[in-house]
Amino acid sequence: MAFSERVLDWFDQHGRHDLPWQKNRNPYRVWLAEIMLQQTQVITVIPYYRRFLKSFPSIAILAESSLDEVLRHWAGLGYYSRARNLHKAAGVIMALHQGKFPIHYDEVLALPGIGPSTAGAILAQALNQPHAILDGNVKRVLCRYHAIEGWPGQLAVSRQLWDKAKEHTPQERVDDYTQAIMDLGATLCVRSRPRCEICPLSHDCTAHLGNVVSLYPAKKLKKIMPVKQIQMLIIKNSVGEVLLEKRPPSGIWGGLWSFPEVDIADDATRHCAAQWSLSARADRCGETFRHTFSHYHLDITPCWINTDGDLNQVKEQKEVVWCDMKKLNKVGVPKPVASLLEQTFA
Repeated sequence: MAFSERVLDWFDQHGRHDLPWQKNRNPYRVWLAEIMLQQTQVITVIPYYRRFLKSFPSIAILAESSLDEVLRHWAGLGYYSRARNLHKAAGVIMALHQGKFPIHYDEVLALPGIGPSTAGAILAQALNQPHAILDGNVKRVLCRYHAIEGWPGQLAVSRQLWDKAKEHTPQERVDDYTQAIMDLGATLCVRSRPRCEICPLSHDCTAHLGNVVSLYPAKKLKKIMPVKQIQMLIIKNSVGEVLLEKRPPSGIWGGLWSFPEVDIADDATRHCAAQWSLSARADRCGETFRHTFSHYHLDITPCWINTDGDLNQVKEQKEVVWCDMKKLNKVGVPKPVASLLEQTFA
């Protein structure tokens, strides 16, 4: 029996069939799911997906909405460039495709935030077009099945994997097959302790037969993660509001609202005076905690500061607001900031 037939037979009996994006499938719903599922587990995505779709039920509504509103719905999901690209792509679709999600691979691939695997997954699952996919779960399955040497992020290894992914992709039931191969990697062919004994591919999986499953896929050589240290200034005024700054549109937490940041060695009250002409006095500093990004650690020391002043002077192109408890559900903030806000308003 062919590779794809065995995967589909397994999927029919054991795969996931009740995911929200599998119901009433259309390109928009599948596109949203595929973007959210990048670097994020299904169980985490589901509640975000449902809330997002409720607020932005169509491409037109998404395009017409503000980026602030989109980021607010994305807050906590991480990798915020995904949300910015989603919003940008909705605008492109309205401008270039009359509001209809494109159905040709090259046009889908040209949209912001969409790579080859995501483009293939959208067209395969929404329109049953025969395109291969190659997300992290699929890479793991193929690396083990074919005993492909090397880290999948290397160009030569990636090319081998794409060749195998295309070779195994069927011409029929492609929508089910793409979900099936992802499910197989997510539930059986997992990173550690794979369940080879019940895998439909185990009888001719090269890594399994050689008892070397743990060696595939090869890991990327680890680099020492740099550490950045900052103070987050939780500046509170006389009526109990806290100061939030809008971060630049690109970069870490791009477009979200956060506390002002200063170097760990800086004087926080002097910063308040220099930046906004605020007369401030330090209240207390909390324990330093770590937030880890993909390429560095951020050690955050929260510092609570009181002020009786107002924003007399704001530097050009800086967006700054005083925020109280009632406004918290109207702004998008990163997870560490949300946690500190809860402490502040507790």
